[in-house]
Amino acid sequence: MSQFNENAKWRYATKKFDTTKKVSVEDLATLKEAIQLSASSFGLQLYKVIIVENPELRAQLQSASWGQSQIVDASHLIVFANQTTVENVDVDKYLNNVAATRNLPIDALTGYGDYMKGFIGNLPEEVKPTWTAKQTYIALSNLLNAAAELKIDVTPMEGFIPAQYNEILGLDKLNLNAALVAAVGYRHEEDATQHYAKVRKSNEDLFITL
Repeated sequence: MSQFNENAKWRYATKKFDTTKKVSVEDLATLKEAIQLSASSFGLQLYKVIIVENPELRAQLQSASWGQSQIVDASHLIVFANQTTVENVDVDKYLNNVAATRNLPIDALTGYGDYMKGFIGNLPEEVKPTWTAKQTYIALSNLLNAAAELKIDVTPMEGFIPAQYNEILGLDKLNLNAALVAAVGYRHEEDATQHYAKVRKSNEDLFITL
């Protein structure tokens, strides 16, 4: 069996973190790179990733997360915040990055840029935040897999009040919305959940081959 699948079997949604253990600077850098390398629609990465270390902020966020202990007990708290608006300038920034990274003339990317702008321009405004929020889930999956390889625990969380997160972190002013939260750290030996058998649908129930 591949190491990837072994890592997937090892990980679980940690309920109790060991507050005495911290993710090292080196491992955090690896996790950040994994997030940075995530796939996204057109490669635009229409979101920001906020790493909350300030204990006072995390205490405020706990109250906006139904009091869940992982928010304050984990080594790091990561908030994935999607853009609530998408403009042509977002495409232009991406194209400038492509041109600089690949040593291309910006004019060579005009056609692709026009195609992206046309696609985005045809999206209803109320659809755009949903589209950008979906991209954060891809980034979260990269975090989960990279962390499991390092034997670092991650608890993905949707149990929070986005409006309160936005206010506490000042995301509204940045045209951002808290879409996902991930508590990152190390499982406590007293967390009984780690010993539970992993429950998933059978292959017969999950997959359809046509």
